[in-house]
Amino acid sequence: MVEKTPSTGHADWWPYLAEPFRNLGHRIQDFFSPQADAASTEAAYEIELELPGVDEADIDISLHDNVLIVTGEKRAEHEEKGKSYYFSERTFGAFQRSFRLPGDVNTDHIDATFAKGVLSIRLPKVETHEDTAKKISIKAA
Repeated sequence: MVEKTPSTGHADWWPYLAEPFRNLGHRIQDFFSPQADAASTEAAYEIELELPGVDEADIDISLHDNVLIVTGEKRAEHEEKGKSYYFSERTFGAFQRSFRLPGDVNTDHIDATFAKGVLSIRLPKVETHEDTAKKISIKAA
């Protein structure tokens, strides 16, 4: 339903047009969970998280009980001006991703780099020795 403003008599269409966009920033914030890729090589596990618009200073990586936890905060602002419109949007929100690590990760040598909105975490594997088979004899009781 379009209302007419008493002072001008014309349709007050602006609030109805802008309403879907007004809450867009909140919806993005609510659903912000960084996309991740995980891979394994012979020497290490590799995790990459997409964190566009996040500053390196706003990222924290910790290890608790063999669970790698990446937390941070996204702060993004966007402003757009045109002939007859003005649009400004800000997105703020915290995020967290957790990864349970396999038992063969060398937790003393985990390292991370951050470039162009991508956080790369390298989790080296513990050097394993070749499995040697050994026969166990059963004694009579």
